[in-house]
Amino acid sequence: MIDLVIMGIYIVTVLAVGLYSSKGLKSVKDFSISNRKYGVFVIMATLSASFIGGGFSTGNASNVYSVGIGYIAALFGFSLAQILIGTFIAPKIGRFHDVYSVGGIMGEAYGKKAQIITGLLSVLVCAGILGAQVAAIGYVVQVFLGFPYYTGILFGCLVVVFYSTFGGMRAVILTDVLQFIILSIGMPVLVVFGVLQNGGLQSFIVNIPAQNLNILNSMTPAAFSSLFLTFLIGETLVPPYVQRLLIGKNPAVTAKATVISGLYSIPYFIISGLVGLIALASGYRGEAGLVMPTLVKSVLPVGITGLVISGMLSIYMSSADSFLNSSSIGLVADTILPLSKKEISEPKKLFLARLVNLLTGILALVFAMIGSNALEILTYAYNFWCPMILVPLAAALLGVKAGPKAFFLSFCAGFSGTILWKIILGNPFNLDGMIIGFVVSLIAFIVAKFLQMKVPAGHVALK
Repeated sequence: MIDLVIMGIYIVTVLAVGLYSSKGLKSVKDFSISNRKYGVFVIMATLSASFIGGGFSTGNASNVYSVGIGYIAALFGFSLAQILIGTFIAPKIGRFHDVYSVGGIMGEAYGKKAQIITGLLSVLVCAGILGAQVAAIGYVVQVFLGFPYYTGILFGCLVVVFYSTFGGMRAVILTDVLQFIILSIGMPVLVVFGVLQNGGLQSFIVNIPAQNLNILNSMTPAAFSSLFLTFLIGETLVPPYVQRLLIGKNPAVTAKATVISGLYSIPYFIISGLVGLIALASGYRGEAGLVMPTLVKSVLPVGITGLVISGMLSIYMSSADSFLNSSSIGLVADTILPLSKKEISEPKKLFLARLVNLLTGILALVFAMIGSNALEILTYAYNFWCPMILVPLAAALLGVKAGPKAFFLSFCAGFSGTILWKIILGNPFNLDGMIIGFVVSLIAFIVAKFLQMKVPAGHVALK
């Protein structure tokens, strides 16, 4: 009963934040990036809460349980990416002070067509991840509260859609900060109780199978390198993370927050991975995907359980609200508005953004209820963001001057390379097609830029 009360307080608080955040919301820019006055802690917290989804938490625990600590080491590729972004890209974000979306950045750098393409791909990528997170919320509610899976999906989706539709980015940021605090407390508490149940640290270490402490274990060096590179570039500069770069007081604040977020991810990945090792040491031999919820139910006392379950809900809700907001902005700001032939007033733009946010949430709910096959198709699109968009986007953020042709050559080369390597050839040498697509995209962009620089005087430059 106490655990239910704690969870109830958490949900009510999240909903209240959404309603409170709706005050003063006047434009689609407010809906997308709020007031751009946030400091280091808030940006760090909302960025961290956005990327800590199911894959980096329950998925990490499951893979460490199945494969070993090599999965934690591979995840450090993502940590490195965040630190590099904070060091080299975030300090230059001030050039896009009037932009409030990823597509807007691409539009300024490569033209309207690039903006629309980026917007459509943003919708596809974000909707897929959103559906997966909503499905995971339903699963958590089913496991811990005993409600039917579909009831859990409906409950979780309605909560996220409610506060994000009313409050926009302001609500997402404030709830992300709350969720960041809860999961930052809940995960270490879970690990501490799990180690104590195993008789303390020394006993816990002794009971871990030796192969799970081997970084490579069943992986070849090539497979591990591919996994590390996948985490290094796979989620780099996806829409929700780019939006976090646009909300700071100034570029210096944003850069510092991004680096700290990358550093924060390192101990978080270790802690969430330890859950898998604790399950091994405890003698758990069930389904890998149930490692974290099983540990929560078996080792935590009343009261603490409610806090950690709220933390698990936070894991999924913090990612879901970020991808939902980015999906609606991608459709409205980067697709509908650029295609519109007449001027739309700010109140109508805001209404449109909220309506699309609501409809996108409902669509994610439908896909989550259809089943895993639908979600797998959507999340598969995630593999194409990096090879098609990352290179020209990173170049634009770094201030590299290149025309629309450089974008389209890079985009088409990345898409073709990924399809050829991943689907036609079947990822030879254990190297993921996304990595090959990224490399081909980079080469095409460099060639296009080189040709642009080499145009003789009197000729039309490559644009």
